[in-house]
Amino acid sequence: MINGSIVALITPMNSDGTVDNKSLEKLVEYHIAQGTDAIVAVGTTGESATLPPAEHIKVVEQTVKFAAGRLPIIGGNGANATAEAIDLTKALSNVGVDAMLGVTPYYNKPSPKGLIAHYTAVAQSTDIPQILYNVPGRTAVDMLPETVAELASVSNIIGVKEATGDLARVAQLRQLCGNDFLLYSGDDASAREFLTLGGNGVISVANNIVPKAFKAMCDAALAGRSADAITEENTIKSLFSALFYEANPIPVKWAAHRMGLITEGQIRLPLTELSSEFHGLLLEAMKNAGIEV
Repeated sequence: MINGSIVALITPMNSDGTVDNKSLEKLVEYHIAQGTDAIVAVGTTGESATLPPAEHIKVVEQTVKFAAGRLPIIGGNGANATAEAIDLTKALSNVGVDAMLGVTPYYNKPSPKGLIAHYTAVAQSTDIPQILYNVPGRTAVDMLPETVAELASVSNIIGVKEATGDLARVAQLRQLCGNDFLLYSGDDASAREFLTLGGNGVISVANNIVPKAFKAMCDAALAGRSADAITEENTIKSLFSALFYEANPIPVKWAAHRMGLITEGQIRLPLTELSSEFHGLLLEAMKNAGIEV
């Protein structure tokens, strides 16, 4: 079981746009040292939409290599074409990932029937555990709990990352999918409450830059220490909105570069670097979270 504080890892890039493997290794070591429970490699925060398949697979493979079994690695295998998602899934099945995370097909706006057919086909192409990912604010399709429940019957679909921020879904999903189905929050702002209500973990953006504090919050919430979880959340909650001043992962890559976690703050077009009007606001939020910059 993969649970707790999971980072949706950024993909560091050099000034020429190529992947910065030295910084990637540094990030993996940083998260291991800080106690992060698992890493998602080349999920949507890792700019999966702009990494061509060969590069996508290589970054996941390098992340697995750098981790060397010290924590679980979840490879992103989402695509808006089912055939592409299957190709990614088959390739990632050979690089040593512990699980995969597949975002709902974006732009296509598939029906519940289409989502069930898509995820079933992807899951049947591998023996590796699969995690569904619902983020309608970015994909234009909302995978409803009833659809997730149908997919939960597929043997290697083990959980869902739910990023709507709708906390009522925790109870709905638990009732429909059973106690063994893993529920992950994909919304930092409501993550503590999600865990308190019965979630198993958080796949987080903020975890990129405050992993130790984020894990402390998750651990307290999972242990039922609600007051401690709130205290920990209060130390970092200024980041939960600040890291979305512009489209993710623009702000978090800027913050990671400012902290020296990555050599360059490069991001791939069509996304561009954080607008200067947000620099001061994000720095203030980082300082409020105890980050020295």
